[in-house]
Amino acid sequence: MTERELESLGASCSILTDLRAGREIAWINPSQVPFETASQSCDLTMADIDQAEARLARFAPFLMACFPQLRAAKGVIESPLTPVPRLQEKLEEKYGVRMPGRLLLKQDNALAVAGSVKARGGIYEILKHTEDLALAHGLLTGPGDDYTKLATPQAREFFGQYTVQVGSTGNLGLSIGIMSAAVGFRVIVHMSADAKGWKKDLLRSHGVTVREYEADYGEAVKNGRRLSDQDSKSYFVDDENSQALFLGYAVAAKRLVGQLQALGIPVDAGHPLFVYIPCGVGGAPGGISFGLKQVFGDAVHPFFVEPTQAPCMVLGMATGLHNAISVQDVGLSGLTHADGLAVGRPSGFVGRVMSPFLSGAFTVEDGKLYAYMRDLLESEEIFIEPSACAAIQGPLLLLQRPEGLAYLEKQGLTSHLAQATHILWSTGGSLVPEATKADYLRTHLL
Repeated sequence: MTERELESLGASCSILTDLRAGREIAWINPSQVPFETASQSCDLTMADIDQAEARLARFAPFLMACFPQLRAAKGVIESPLTPVPRLQEKLEEKYGVRMPGRLLLKQDNALAVAGSVKARGGIYEILKHTEDLALAHGLLTGPGDDYTKLATPQAREFFGQYTVQVGSTGNLGLSIGIMSAAVGFRVIVHMSADAKGWKKDLLRSHGVTVREYEADYGEAVKNGRRLSDQDSKSYFVDDENSQALFLGYAVAAKRLVGQLQALGIPVDAGHPLFVYIPCGVGGAPGGISFGLKQVFGDAVHPFFVEPTQAPCMVLGMATGLHNAISVQDVGLSGLTHADGLAVGRPSGFVGRVMSPFLSGAFTVEDGKLYAYMRDLLESEEIFIEPSACAAIQGPLLLLQRPEGLAYLEKQGLTSHLAQATHILWSTGGSLVPEATKADYLRTHLL
């Protein structure tokens, strides 16, 4: 974009100057409307999430057959919701913020099979594709059939005729690659320069073909889509536009209900729920947030958190340009230590769906990710990867920045903060090798 175009854009986007300078921002979404109003303009509903949940239940026996570690959970891939009071105390003391209410960690870093939030949407989309093929070719007679049939050598031989491809900065590639290989598909993961070497090595150990690119995430996706389109038996997982991915993530919200109830935590107008989710292209945080709004309505307040050098979703939503603008267009590098969030152009699908639902977004400097990682490890003995630590920035800025405090006042939340619940959505970390973990813990950028 030319400087004149940027100046014109800045006139309608008050945070553009700070975004371009790589400064941390707190953005409150001016397009957010009450849940009932927002729902009327959205084609997706709770019924779509219910269907996704039912499909995952049908595949539970198959998942147990593929992954013995899921037998104790009866084929359900779910993560714990963990109170983190010592982290809450540490954040208050270290960063000078008063944090009334309860702080919890949603540990998608501990999700079985793929070790990240991508185990939700990624695995769900592969299971949906598997089911579609199985029903179309007679491997299954219907939704009530025995899905363990799909784990037989004969079924694997059938699925071996087909290829699954995806572009990824890391964690989505892991979930797609591991699940697709378990079904029997041939798999090609197109990985950007930001992807960590250990993630590529792990994929290769599962028999996945990894194609590496010197360019960013967008280039990996473009090449993956192009090559997949050339093969009639190839299926491309489109992280930028996939409704299946989105709904797979959304199922997490329904499962959260029981976890909150088990902790004795109500969610209603007098007991607001704040949720902070790291954001890259937008699929995972968008799907989860959409599900949360369907479940809790106006009582939940979802926020995205992005790196200062790759704030693609807030840039797209704040300017109203969605995927028609990239962070490189405004002079940012798109480079970040938060490899899973190293995305230059947001999902236009997610941005438009979430426009009336999302409360806002924050950005975080890379150096803070490592500081937050050590804060959590030292206080709670829980390790999560740097990109997941972006979530910790959320409540600090909401409760300190004028924009956040104004949001709380406008929403009538200030008097209910003592009864509030804050959830940090931890997006990955359990598969990080010990040597890499040690490198992270030694890294100091501040």
